[in-house]
Amino acid sequence: MSDVQPLVSIRDVHKSFAGNHVLKGITLEVMPKQVVAIIGASGGGKSTLLRCATLLDRFDAGSLRYGDLVVAEDKDGTAVYGGKDVLKEARLRFGLVFQNYNLFPHYSVMKNIMDAPINVQKRPRAEVEEQARGLLARMGLEGNENKVPCELSGGQQQRVSIARALCMNPEILYFDEPTSALDPELTQEVLKVIRNLAEQHMTMVIVTHEMAFARDVADHIGFIDGGVIVEQGTPDQVINNPQHNRTKAFLNRYED
Repeated sequence: MSDVQPLVSIRDVHKSFAGNHVLKGITLEVMPKQVVAIIGASGGGKSTLLRCATLLDRFDAGSLRYGDLVVAEDKDGTAVYGGKDVLKEARLRFGLVFQNYNLFPHYSVMKNIMDAPINVQKRPRAEVEEQARGLLARMGLEGNENKVPCELSGGQQQRVSIARALCMNPEILYFDEPTSALDPELTQEVLKVIRNLAEQHMTMVIVTHEMAFARDVADHIGFIDGGVIVEQGTPDQVINNPQHNRTKAFLNRYED
């Protein structure tokens, strides 16, 4: 198994905003079929790490690879990114589900899902439509094909956004606090979908504040605080038996 290549490799990355050093040398690898949960308090760097991994922002220093694709290399303490073709290829390898859905409000559910596969990947409409209908069935959303987002609940909108990401056939799927905008009942709808994806061995990185969910679904958990990964390992190691005082203090907030 030692020759298996990580789907994403983030090494010694740094990021600052207006002099605020947000990421301070984080290294993270995600292997095929692995589910990685990123936990930590607000402001610790979780979402910044995800935004940089998905090319919405850029690291200041460090390296980023998607499989054999070198997206950014560190040269003398500066992250040097590849050209447009490299970035385009990298974006085809991952999907991103935002906390606030980011659906096109004037598009139907089907058009939201099918638009990028047809116009970006240039795939045949019939093939994309068949996949989109299958994904909606998996999400429990049959009968909603022609609705627009405002006609759906928050949980339904989030499931559409998951279907939209999956329709691009990504190698890895990122979730940025996918349930933070939802009430408890709708939260369970979305967590059930993500749990099913994990059972189907979809590679995922999930930034979440749902500790019980992270413990049950993730293979690997990283606790980020103050821009560094303070502790990482299996759910049993990090959540059930944390070694660092900062991890213990954070988890104490979630105890019943």
